Amino acid sequence: MVKVVIIGSGNVAQHLIAAFQNAQIQGSEIELVQVYSRQTASVSHLLDLEQITNDLDTLAEADLYIISVSDDAIASISSQLPFKNRLVVHTSGSVSLNALDEDNRKGVFYPLQTFTKNKPVDFKTIPICLESENATDFQLLDKVAKSISEKVFAINSDQRKALHVAAVFVNNFTNHLYQIAQEICQEHQVPFEILKPLIAETANKIMVLSPEEAQTGPAKRNDTETIAAHEAFLSQANHLDIYKTLTQSIQENGKKL
Repeated sequence: MVKVVIIGSGNVAQHLIAAFQNAQIQGSEIELVQVYSRQTASVSHLLDLEQITNDLDTLAEADLYIISVSDDAIASISSQLPFKNRLVVHTSGSVSLNALDEDNRKGVFYPLQTFTKNKPVDFKTIPICLESENATDFQLLDKVAKSISEKVFAINSDQRKALHVAAVFVNNFTNHLYQIAQEICQEHQVPFEILKPLIAETANKIMVLSPEEAQTGPAKRNDTETIAAHEAFLSQANHLDIYKTLTQSIQENGKKL
């Protein structure tokens, strides 16, 4: 059995705990032996109390330690680990492998997905991006990752940074645009629910088309009359600024330099 310890109790950590426990139920050779959390109550609904510790000095013996904490805490936590020459990884999309302390072998175990507590996800469909300093450690990470996901990739730190930035565009920025659309609907007493089939179809289209091929709308058509009408309609300055910026970006996309 490959023994795993998770250090952290936030959104990503809790989903990893659930994924490993489900894998164990399915007969996986990966065993989640312990979770570290400063507040044991935050994960007590997921684990037996004897599997939880709030003291780094009492971390169990394991083959892999997964640090799943906020980005700015990774270096500090890794420097406090009470052992040397063990495989320690973090789950961040934007933090370099080199942020981990030199006392241990370093790696990255980055599940690329948006996580919310108490909202189940199918971890088998979530891409896990792996990085390590040597081939032997990568083989172990690959085995662990494939116990919970069917989509595992070797991604270096520079590539992971690019993925993380791209993910902000497709997830965080897109969700903010949904919020703006909801505000516009609320301002004019229109149910936001009406837009949900359009949101679903927009997402579904890029499963079979490239984003460039799927692009539609007045900016794509260079429909200046409709664009002007929309700009005149928008009453909030920040909404108007975003509309103009995105319109210009769509219009300039594909133009020869």
